[in-house]
Amino acid sequence: MYESYTLNEEIIGESAKKDFICLFGAILRMRNILTAFDDFAGNEILSAIEFQNYQSIYLDLRQEFVSNQDADKENINNDIEFEVELVKQIEVNIDYILMLVIKYHESNCTDKSVLVAIDKAVGASIELRSKKELIQGFVERVNANSRIDDDWVEFVREQKETDLSALIETENLKFEETRRLIDNAFRDGILKTTGTDIDKILPPISRFSTDNNREEKKQNIIDKLMAFFDKYLGIQVD
Repeated sequence: MYESYTLNEEIIGESAKKDFICLFGAILRMRNILTAFDDFAGNEILSAIEFQNYQSIYLDLRQEFVSNQDADKENINNDIEFEVELVKQIEVNIDYILMLVIKYHESNCTDKSVLVAIDKAVGASIELRSKKELIQGFVERVNANSRIDDDWVEFVREQKETDLSALIETENLKFEETRRLIDNAFRDGILKTTGTDIDKILPPISRFSTDNNREEKKQNIIDKLMAFFDKYLGIQVD
């Protein structure tokens, strides 16, 4: 028997969290079936906003449970499975977020409910969560004189260059090799972290360092490169 969960109450305890994960997973599966029927539209028990908010909680719990696991492993243990593919089917995208930003701009940047809607939409999306900082940074720049679409493209270009330059400098990576790796990653839609691609961009290693130190350093760089890649993947600025 499932417990009841309200949006304004924190889910406390591992057992309750697992219960919620199983319950919302069942809702996702049922919703996937019902959307094939025309009669389902307009007769949903949860409103679009409520569903989005519950999905945000679901993804928060997924992040919590997988934080120390293999990021590609959806089965955490025998009694928990996240319906990631079903979540992806109802993803919001950047175009939807920009539509909300335009709505905020049209209110002379006074309608704070739109900001709440943006935050909740980002939180309910697997894809957009990695872009949350980027989206928030842009929204903070919006003013009465903003041209949303053009300003967004320019902002992303500038921020992408700033982030990459900072990563190269902070980690002392090889400049040309790193940029080539990143350019190829966005061209191919995947960042290659196996083989010799990462080794080619690493800084010279001290002869006093152990293999463990080098591998730890390498993994740290891979994590940062992946975070950068996920942040900008799928955003068209050309």
